[in-house]
Amino acid sequence: MRAVPPELDPLVVARIDDRLATVEAEQHVRVAWAIESGSRAWGFPSPDSDYDCRFIYISPVERYLSLWPRRDVIETPLDKVLDVNGWDLSKAIALITKGNATAIEWLRSPIVYAGDATFRDDMLAFADEVVERVHVGRHYLHVARQQQAGAATLKRFFYVLRTATALRWLHEHPEESVPPMKLQALLDESAVGPGIRNAALDLIAKKALTRELGAGSPPPVLEAFVAGELERAEHFDSDPVARPAEELRALADAFFRAAITEPADL
Repeated sequence: MRAVPPELDPLVVARIDDRLATVEAEQHVRVAWAIESGSRAWGFPSPDSDYDCRFIYISPVERYLSLWPRRDVIETPLDKVLDVNGWDLSKAIALITKGNATAIEWLRSPIVYAGDATFRDDMLAFADEVVERVHVGRHYLHVARQQQAGAATLKRFFYVLRTATALRWLHEHPEESVPPMKLQALLDESAVGPGIRNAALDLIAKKALTRELGAGSPPPVLEAFVAGELERAEHFDSDPVARPAEELRALADAFFRAAITEPADL
């Protein structure tokens, strides 16, 4: 499976393809899913945004049985354009089980460099089965607070806006736990007013034409929207989980064992 929009630099995409091929050849792993994360996948890149490729890889079965397992992360050299690294399947499953929204978002990225659609669908189905809404909500709430604690910039505000909109999506989809990754999709699937939507789209358009936005004040309508959503989402800090951790870990173990022993089904 591949979904690379034409606006991405083909020379950079070719470099990403080469990096992924090198990872497989030198690390003796299979890259099962490789996507773009960061501002390009979130829907608000700048002209000088770098490329943040993230991937999930599967190691040979014998490595999972070793008394001395390898690191569960593969990192490639970082430069001004490329940031390419990935997680072992075991790490990705464990983080999804804990409700880590970053791991879940990788499965919903609109930009896919390489991957097996069945693998993606199976992982998403697993996430739907085990993810506790309270964990995902808490993740987005804490990310927003962390960004607000730093120096106030329009770049940081985009991160806060996206997480606040994800919290709004969770509020409006009480039976679901896995929000879309892209800000525009979150807006489309939430009943926000036209003032909020238009202000967000205008700010996205401005960022697309401006090298990384610095100081400045976001539109008041968006500041009010963010403040309201974060306040409403504070309950995630105290909400109880629906199922015990032992139950979720057992489901994760079963899914992981099936995944590494039946790779043809991934």
